[in-house]
Amino acid sequence: MLKNNLILSVSVVALLSAAALPALAEPVIIRVVAKDLLNTNPDDVKLIEKYEAALKAKGTDLKIEIVNLPASGYADKLGAMMLSGDIPDLIYFQGGDTVMAEQGVLENWNDWLPKTTYLKEALYPHNTARLQNYPYLLYAFPPRISQPVMREDWLSKTGLAAPKTVDDYVALFKAIKSGNFGGAGSDKSYALTVPGSMDEADTIFNQAFGVSSSWLKDKEGNWIASQISEQEKAKLTFYASLREQGLLDPEYITTKWDTKEDKFYSGRVGMVFSASAENVDVYRGKMKQANPDANPELVLLAPPAGTGGEGLAAVDVSKETRGFAISALSKHKEEVVKFLDFVASPEGQALERLGFEGEQYTRDGETIKPTDKMATWYVRFIAAANWKLPEGVRSPAAAQFLTNITQSYKPDNAFIWPNEYAPDLDAAQNVYKAWAYKFISGQAGFDQWDQFVSEWKTAGGDRLTEYARTVLK
Repeated sequence: MLKNNLILSVSVVALLSAAALPALAEPVIIRVVAKDLLNTNPDDVKLIEKYEAALKAKGTDLKIEIVNLPASGYADKLGAMMLSGDIPDLIYFQGGDTVMAEQGVLENWNDWLPKTTYLKEALYPHNTARLQNYPYLLYAFPPRISQPVMREDWLSKTGLAAPKTVDDYVALFKAIKSGNFGGAGSDKSYALTVPGSMDEADTIFNQAFGVSSSWLKDKEGNWIASQISEQEKAKLTFYASLREQGLLDPEYITTKWDTKEDKFYSGRVGMVFSASAENVDVYRGKMKQANPDANPELVLLAPPAGTGGEGLAAVDVSKETRGFAISALSKHKEEVVKFLDFVASPEGQALERLGFEGEQYTRDGETIKPTDKMATWYVRFIAAANWKLPEGVRSPAAAQFLTNITQSYKPDNAFIWPNEYAPDLDAAQNVYKAWAYKFISGQAGFDQWDQFVSEWKTAGGDRLTEYARTVLK
């Protein structure tokens, strides 16, 4: 009996003691879905763990859960997941966001940014402009304006200086073609290629030919779409001449991003376009791997001056076409914002932009020395405008890439269309794309330009123009 009473007494004391202790708080779980962010990627997992540890040290105990979605068909798979009711706290969109915003599923970033310390200072001018027009997506990265790169040793072999005008570019293209530097034969190699359309090339040739914005004024002073302008006709005529001279890869229409890069690394084309400073260095690293004996550097080429002007293409500031959104249904909005605010901080940016010491870089005192792994490191969430990479991390070509964007930044006059115009936009764009290829490939002559314009207007262009003239001043 004594033994039983003793056991009972000890049990009661233990229970009372446990009740007196404060319960250990569980970390707040925030779920994140983003293209190319996977819990099967060791670098992604390690980066998230670093963020969790740093935030916990600052008093914010988070468990950041990665929601896996494959990169292939990402936008469709994300839409299906959200429509099923599975809505993560932080969501990366690459299309499909407008429907969710209209249903009230997405938070207004303008309500949250003033509450941040670092994130509000991390924005680029185009981010601020886009948030004024569409406040549901945030993508704190430099604008995606493609710029051309080529092998520095090939430029030297041409005997030409870096091109400054459209004519200079043509001379360079001819020298690349005839030089046969890649050894594939001049009849099987080309000066440049692009993936699927001339959009990448437009980023340096639009301004040169006077295609300075999405909407231009005609001779009567009326707004018209640049796609049917005389300036566009002159630019397409130029592209057609490149194809006729064997300078433009005739297979560009079926070329994908990976085959574009393969043609570049293997020496079948002399020039390609990069959409970001990070990609410049990825191209640089892969080019060196593909050509270890030459160990070539890349050089960035400037946008050319032409009869219409010069500079990089105007930046659409009507809305972000991709970016991060906060779920309005999330119970942890403040924690999501704290997470991104930390990523935008100097400590967070050092992780986000440099990777891991001993892997992507080594440190010698205050000097950062990139390793070969730095060439394939990429930013997951934020590339803050006000954070500068240490000297020597970026190649000169990649550093110049960002300088060009800053110096050439010009907002476009594009705007957000009401949903009722979506069929007209698609139809008119399809007509433009089809005719642009026919003009460039030689399947249609420029004496058919009026026919193209008529088809564009009939397909919805007239209706689009009528609405645009009520918006533009």
